[in-house]
Amino acid sequence: MVFLIQNTQNRDAKAAHLKLDEIIRALKGARNELIDLEKVADEDLTSLEKQLERVWKKAERNGNNPGGMRRADRTERASKATGI
Repeated sequence: MVFLIQNTQNRDAKAAHLKLDEIIRALKGARNELIDLEKVADEDLTSLEKQLERVWKKAERNGNNPGGMRRADRTERASKATGI
């Protein structure tokens, strides 16, 4: 039973990644290096996270804050939603 649930979750995650990859490819100006992030080393993910943190802070300072939510709040909300 556990194997079946895990298989379903893996399949759903893979489908979600493919959909997101397609959106990234379709958006003009999107950074294509974000495609297949799940395959990069942990150090690279940490580096990218720091880069994106700087981008979010700059956007917040400039008043460009989609949804009016701070990054920390978005991260907390996402963690609660996924159970992580």
